[in-house]
Formats: sequence, C-alpha cells, structure tokens
Amino acid sequence: MAAPMNSVGKTSADRLQANCTSFQKKTRSKLISIPGTRPSVQNGQLLVSTGVTSLDYLLGGGLAVGTVLLIEEDRFDSYSRMILKYFLAEGVVCQHELFVATAQDNPDEILQELPAPILDDVAVPKPVEQPRPTGEPQDSLDAMTIAWRYQNLPKVQSALASSSRFGHYYDVSKTMEAEIRQAAKCHRFYLPDHITPSSAAHSARVESYSALLKSLQEVIHREGFDLATPMSKSRNILRVGLHSLGSALWGDDLCCHDKPRHSHALTTFLYGLRALLRSSLSVAVVTLPSHLIQDRALMGNITRLCDNAIALESFKGSERETNPLYKDYHGLLFVRQVPHLNCLARQLPDHKDLAFKLKRKQFTIERLHLPPDLSDTASRVSRGEPVGVASACGSGASGTKNLDF
Repeated sequence: MAAPMNSVGKTSADRLQANCTSFQKKTRSKLISIPGTRPSVQNGQLLVSTGVTSLDYLLGGGLAVGTVLLIEEDRFDSYSRMILKYFLAEGVVCQHELFVATAQDNPDEILQELPAPILDDVAVPKPVEQPRPTGEPQDSLDAMTIAWRYQNLPKVQSALASSSRFGHYYDVSKTMEAEIRQAAKCHRFYLPDHITPSSAAHSARVESYSALLKSLQEVIHREGFDLATPMSKSRNILRVGLHSLGSALWGDDLCCHDKPRHSHALTTFLYGLRALLRSSLSVAVVTLPSHLIQDRALMGNITRLCDNAIALESFKGSERETNPLYKDYHGLLFVRQVPHLNCLARQLPDHKDLAFKLKRKQFTIERLHLPPDLSDTASRVSRGEPVGVASACGSGASGTKNLDF
C-alpha cells in the first residue's frame, strides 16, 4: 500500500518526531538526602526523630520538617524539659544545627544537661524466660497463668514501637560528653541579653517575641536553611527549641491575668514562626505552661497555630502519686492535635489512654493499662457472713437485707 501523501518527502527523523506523543513516564521526585532524616511512608514528608522513639510513633513516624510541636508543660516543668533535651540531643548526634531560646536559664545550662547517647542497642531489653520447674506438665502451667475467660484474648503490648528503628536511645542518668556536645553548631538566644531594663511593659513584651523571631530569621538565612538557597550547597536541618513561651519571664501576661490585655503577642509570634519554618529546613519544639493560662479559648487558638500538640500531666504532688493503680507510671500524656500534611485525613493514634514513666535510664510513653479490681473479696458473699444466708434469697433467713442479683 502506498504511503500517505503528507509523509512523502519527509525524512525518517521527521516522521518519528511526528508520531511521538506527550506521554511521559512518571518518576519519583528526588528527595533531599540529609543525615538523621527519612521520608514518611504516609505522605512523603521529610521526618526527623524527636529523640523519644515512642513519641515518634505517636506522631506518625517522626516530626515533619517545617512543623511546630507544642508541649504543654507539667506543673513542675520536669518532664517537658526532658523531652526538649531529648530533641536537642538527637540533633547533636545527627549533626544537625541547634537554635535554643530561653528566658530563665542560660541556653548553655540546657545543653550541658543533654542525655548521653547509648551507642549499643541495649535500650530495649528482651524478656528473659524463667526456667520451668521439672515434673509439671506444660498445659497445667499455661492454664494457671490467667483466668479461663481471658485465655483466648490477644496479649496487649503496652510499649509503643515501630517495626523500623528511627532515632537513637539515650541514658538520662548520664550527661553527654563535652566533646560530642561541642562538635555540634548551636545558636543561642538568651532573652536578658536582648532586652534593655528601661523598656516599658508593653514594649518589652512585643520586643521579646520580635527579637526572637528576628534572630531566628537571621540564622535561617545566614546558615543556608532557606529553601531558596541553591542546591549546590550541602543541606542540613535546624532544630529550634523554645522553652516556656508565654510565661511571665518572657514579659507576657498570659499567665498573670484571667483576661490578658496583650493576648495577641504570642499568637502573632506563632503565625510568624510557622510561616518561617514552612519555607526552610527547620523544625521547632515549643514548651508552654498551659496550666497557668486561664483563658481556654486563647489556649485553643495557640494549639491550632501549631501542627502537633501534646500535654503532660504529672502525678507529682497529686493524689494519683500514692494511688496503687498508677504505681507504674509518673504521669499521663494527651495528644491534643496531629497534623494533616499532604493528605486529607489525619493519622490519629490507635490508642488514646497514654501514660509516661521515667525509668532509671530512659523516658518512655506507653499505653495505660490499669490492673484489675483490688478488692479483697472474690465474690458477693462477705467473709463473715454464712453462705446459707446469702443463698437463701426467697426465704426469711435474709432478714431485712436487700436482695443481691
């Protein structure tokens, strides 16, 4: 058959170009390779570890780069400060740069308290099986372990852990060596060094947050964490730790009055912080004394301005500290908010009853499991009451006692 007239006189290269379509093979976008990071399996977001493996599990695998984690402090600021030190210690081990801002303690004091990393994988001990006594059958031992009605139920694992390891383990009983700590590049912001004593109350309140945001912005642009920086330069992550924002030490009156006059100072700062992190390779952890803020609506606005939000409730100084039901834990943890990045639905935790405890060397978050009823009686019949009296429901032997059904 003869060739079409429109193809006569054309070369083979021209005919090949004319037959080509606009279809292109879809390839994966090249992700940024930075030590101490990994892409999320859910939305492809770049993640970093918080230093606490169980907290990474609650946040969907880690803390997304460009987001803010809000930690509502416990009343004595002991466990929230510890999570902040875990976050900074993970940055030191992963060779990330740090930005630490405080108003009370000098940033060097927090850096000197960073926990020491555990280089060998011995942080998760495996349960050791006890030797079984000889002469007893296997079936009888298993039958006496738990009651018959619970034998077919699946065993509940209280520990929160992922199948793939991410991050490192730390020993809170030891501090990080000075050589490891000094090898990391850290930027410090100490509020008394940036505020003059002669400043008025309102100007000092506005100046504290504006000076903090300006200092952070200068570090991001100067050190090349901005996404506008050419890719020819090696990239790194900036970990931002902001301690006790909203307290009176920052010149804020959120914790001093039921209706603060300048309630928009902190929310305005969080607006700017979130916008600054979105356009840079930075991630922030902010602690806040929420138990001192009386305005719940304001606290809700602060929570919504952050991507992740958790709250810590310590048992120290409360009735739960001596309650035998909570003897294995040191406090409760509440997940206030989880982010929905590059997706329509949020990845909610599969368990809402969470508790934390501080072991001798490690801080962990577990599922809260209360023990069974601690009453001494095993049935409705009291110890001092004859069996026949309680069993004779229809007879007159029960007297004036109420029937027990």
